[in-house]
Amino acid sequence: MSVNDQHKKAVQRQPAEVIFHDELKKLAALDLGPIPPGWKMSPRAVEAFVMGDDSLGIERKFVADRAMVIRIIISLCTDRGCLLVGEPGTAKSWLSELLSAAISGNSTLTLQGGAVTHVQQLLYGWNEAVLSNKGPCFEALVPSPLLRGMMEGRLVRFEEIARCSQALQDALLSVLSDRVVVIPEIPDDDGVILAREGFNLVATSNSVDAGIHEMSAALKRRMDFEEIRPIKSLPDEISVVVREVKKANARAGIKQGVDEGIIEILATMFHELRNGQTTDGRSTSRLAGAALSTAEAVSVAHAACLNAWYYGCGSMTTEHLMHHIIGSALKDNPDDRRRLKHYFETVIALRKGDLWSQVAALRSLIH
Repeated sequence: MSVNDQHKKAVQRQPAEVIFHDELKKLAALDLGPIPPGWKMSPRAVEAFVMGDDSLGIERKFVADRAMVIRIIISLCTDRGCLLVGEPGTAKSWLSELLSAAISGNSTLTLQGGAVTHVQQLLYGWNEAVLSNKGPCFEALVPSPLLRGMMEGRLVRFEEIARCSQALQDALLSVLSDRVVVIPEIPDDDGVILAREGFNLVATSNSVDAGIHEMSAALKRRMDFEEIRPIKSLPDEISVVVREVKKANARAGIKQGVDEGIIEILATMFHELRNGQTTDGRSTSRLAGAALSTAEAVSVAHAACLNAWYYGCGSMTTEHLMHHIIGSALKDNPDDRRRLKHYFETVIALRKGDLWSQVAALRSLIH
């Protein structure tokens, strides 16, 4: 395959500012609210972009308490960063991407805490060719996403910040406190990088798999914390899964219909196994080794659609769904297989309806 042919291939996923370009443009044109220094739009417009506005034709992109989203937006107006904490799959990263797209027009300035092991990765590196020719100078500098955010006045996303070592967390303190990075190799004022208006940090941390490093108390003091919880309302969760699966199918280039009845089965099972309680208030098994989040439900439903498209007759069935639920629900906890079987026997087997009966009949797939 030639280089030109490779370039013609569609990207797998566009950033939020590209996906929702028209919505961002519309909101900016209609925005009459006060705009914080360095921002692309007002806090009210950012809120409308994230939470949706039917009167303007703006899609709802995140399901959560509106007051919490407003608190996060206001915290990013201050000189404090914001840390989004929660279980895997609660859309922390998606929320940070949406905020960055609306506030800065760019959501790609991202650091991954588990992959940052040296201060140079956190702040800057050097172009060796320019360095050997001209010595330490601004032209030879290769800024990290964090330093670029400071220089350009943009919001920076820091994924899994708690996975950084204490030394790297401490290196962030001067950035968040003094809004300055000093590059000792570059003499005079050229080596002093001052943060521009609009710079701030929105970070995420996984509350289940936090890593081996504790977050330093000094860094905690410089960030506002918000807990991002799973979607409480089952109808809201079903709506999100249906919408996102349709988008995923379109990106995959398949014209596979989405059976909302089967999606309801999936969302209900995930909701109950995640919470340890059925929709009618009875206690049931809760799986320990799987993160049965809304994001995971979207992945399972999309996989079932792909299975139906490529191997089925084009119709999504409960069998397609069950094969992928099992792969998602049964990870590395041996007791979860027993819990899932118990859930089938005590909950699913008692439910009425053709789809539930079909799911109950597939219990034998749980070996």
